Amino acid sequence: MAVVLRPLGLGDLLTGVPAIRAIRAAVPDHRLFLATTEPLRPLAELIDAVDEVLPARELEPLHWPGRPPELAVDLHGKGPASHVIVADLHPQRLLTFDSPGYPGPVWYPDEHEVRRWCRLVSEGLGVPADPDALDLALPAVPPPVRGVAVVHPGAAYPGRRWPADRFAAVARHLADAGHDVRITGGPAEVELARSVASAAGLGEGCVLAGRTTSMELAAVVAAARLVVCGDTGVAHLATAYRRPSVVLFGPVSPALWGPPLRTGEPGPLHVVLWHGDGTGEPWGAELDPALARITVDEVLEALPPLGACRDQGT
Repeated sequence: MAVVLRPLGLGDLLTGVPAIRAIRAAVPDHRLFLATTEPLRPLAELIDAVDEVLPARELEPLHWPGRPPELAVDLHGKGPASHVIVADLHPQRLLTFDSPGYPGPVWYPDEHEVRRWCRLVSEGLGVPADPDALDLALPAVPPPVRGVAVVHPGAAYPGRRWPADRFAAVARHLADAGHDVRITGGPAEVELARSVASAAGLGEGCVLAGRTTSMELAAVVAAARLVVCGDTGVAHLATAYRRPSVVLFGPVSPALWGPPLRTGEPGPLHVVLWHGDGTGEPWGAELDPALARITVDEVLEALPPLGACRDQGT
C-alpha cells in the first residue's frame, strides 16, 4: 500500500496530479490511497492513479486502521508539520522534502507547483514524472449545460477576487458577442454570482453558483467553450480539461501557479494576465493592487474569437 498526503484546495489537488501519477508508476503493484479533504473526494476519484480516497484534514493526523504502508509521500508541504503526519503511519519508506529530521530533495521556493512535486517524486523514487500529465477523467454526471462561456468571479480570499463589476462587464460583452454565459461559484458565492449576473443584464437562470455539485461544475468546465476566472481552482479545471481560458493573477506569480503550455495543444489555450512582482499576499483580505491593475479592456482583448471558441467546444 502507498499513501499520498494532499488535503488542500481544488487547485492544489489538480496541480498534484502528475506527481500522483508518477507515484503510481513507481509502485504499480501497490494500492494507492490519496489522503485529501472529503469535499474533494468526487474529483479525486477522477484521477486514474488513485485506488481509494482517505478522508483527511489539513495538518491533522490521519486515521489509518491498517498495517503500516510500504510507502508514504508528503505532497502537502515543505516542513515537519506535514511530514510528521505521514511519518506517524510508520511506513517502510517515507518521501518528503528536506527539513530537520527528514532527509529528502531540496525545496525551491521559486519552482512551479506542478514541477515541484514532480521533482520530489522523480528524485525521491527514481521514476520520470511528466508535468504535462494533468488531465482528469470526464465526470460520470452529465453537465447541466454545454458549450457555455463560464465566468467564475469567486476566489478563496478577497485579495484574489477581481471586482464584481468588472466580471459583470466581461460577462455582458460575452453575451453580446453571442456566447451563452453562465456564472459559476460555490454555495458561499451565490450572492456574488447573482450580483455579477444582474449587473451584466443576465437572468437568474444564468447563475449556476450554489446549484451544481463539484462533479457537475467539473462537467460544465469540461464542456465549456471558454472560462474566465481568477487564480482559483476553476482555472486548474480548465487546464485539466484543455478548455480555453483567461486567468487573472494578482498576488501570486503565474510562474508558480499559472497554466502551462501543454503537449498537443494548438498554441496557448490559456491567456494569463498579471501586473505583479510576486510580493503580494495570497491570503489578503483586500483586493491585491496587482489584480486591481488588470482592466476590463485587457480581458476583452485577451478573449478568443467566438468562432475559435466554437471550434474548441464539445
